[in-house]
Amino acid sequence: MSRSALTGTRIRERRLALKRPQTEIARAAGISAAYLNLIEYNRRRVGAELLARIALALGVPASALDEDSESGIVIALREAAAAHADSAPTPADPAGDPVVLPEADRIEEFVSRFPGWAASLAERQLRVGALERRVEALSERLTHDPFLSSALHEVLSVVTSIRSTAAILAEGDAIPADLQARFHRNIHDDSLRLSGVAGDLARYLDRAEEDAPLPVLPMDEAMAWIGRQGWHLPALEGSAAIRPEDLVEASDLHGPGRDLALGYARQAARDALQMPLEAFIAVARDEGQDPGRIAARADLPMAAVMRRLAALPEAPGLQPMGLAVCDGAGVLVFRKPLPGFALPRLGGACPLWPLYQALTEPGRPIRRVVEIAAREPRRFLTDAYCELRHPSGAEGPQLARAYMLFRPLVPGGSAAAVSPVPAGIACRICSRSPCEARREPSVLGAVAARGAAGAA
Repeated sequence: MSRSALTGTRIRERRLALKRPQTEIARAAGISAAYLNLIEYNRRRVGAELLARIALALGVPASALDEDSESGIVIALREAAAAHADSAPTPADPAGDPVVLPEADRIEEFVSRFPGWAASLAERQLRVGALERRVEALSERLTHDPFLSSALHEVLSVVTSIRSTAAILAEGDAIPADLQARFHRNIHDDSLRLSGVAGDLARYLDRAEEDAPLPVLPMDEAMAWIGRQGWHLPALEGSAAIRPEDLVEASDLHGPGRDLALGYARQAARDALQMPLEAFIAVARDEGQDPGRIAARADLPMAAVMRRLAALPEAPGLQPMGLAVCDGAGVLVFRKPLPGFALPRLGGACPLWPLYQALTEPGRPIRRVVEIAAREPRRFLTDAYCELRHPSGAEGPQLARAYMLFRPLVPGGSAAAVSPVPAGIACRICSRSPCEARREPSVLGAVAARGAAGAA
């Protein structure tokens, strides 16, 4: 499998940082110094086996030289470039300070040459984005949260009641003893009521501790928890399975995030009961992880098979599979990414994904090879399917839910010769141009255009 065109740059930077001569590294890797020189200047691509030998000679993990470890950093830096371009004054504005726009077209080179700085900036961007979303969430909560509104109204009502009663008692001594006792009892009862409401309100507002993970959206919290389990919940498997409620109760989730995780755990428990793990792994291996063939062979619902395939633990002969699930509005309600195929947390995903084609053709399995735009485009084999549900019966609404499984395309496989569907992750960070499905300009083009205008 070929590496990124900038793998050689990474190798050269690491070797120079260690002050090791080419001849020494080449000899340890079993190649000539001349061939290593061609690799370092990106004139030869590096196979996985040779990359592992070079990494061993340099004393670093192969992942430090490979592109996979950088895909998330590149996406974060592109988002940082977009935010900078949006907030900076236009270069033509004479009143503004001189504008230095980031070179979005050289992000991969920056990540390759300065991986430490790139990772630090990407982490800062993710933290800034998370803090901005937290501020927005708190603002939204203060404005529209029904519980908060109700709790504050209750606090004001009780405080007003206590104040009115206390004012009556403070006016003088001409109040009969039985009325005084009633007023005292009312103050006591109202103070207990106020204490309870204030306690509930404090717990509600203190849910996100200062040292809690940064994701603040309920979906982020649920996905982070599922990801920490390795996307598989072994406690729900077999005859000794525990209740989903007990599993989620033992977590640190609260509120809506907990509810979403509980819904996933309940669905996973039903899938595990319907498709026992060992037998399902054997069938998946026999059928090449093809959800359509597995569903037909085992007489199982297609959507359930796709969920089960994405949740399988690592096993010999099985490829890791990512999963994207959206509702009828196209909003992603489940995200299991893979290296090279990120899934956006906010905003819309690429409309060219087979996931959205499945929404228009419910009940029909769709298989496509998708090529994700990047400096080194990557191809994935995808399977998409849309199921229709009627949770309230025939008189209720019809709800659609689409699933898309994806995995890296195996070179030389039966699907390798299929013409790929050109796609991206999201319009904002997609370099593919022209694209008829584009909703908004890409930061890559926008930043480059503004940089050219500033230079002019």
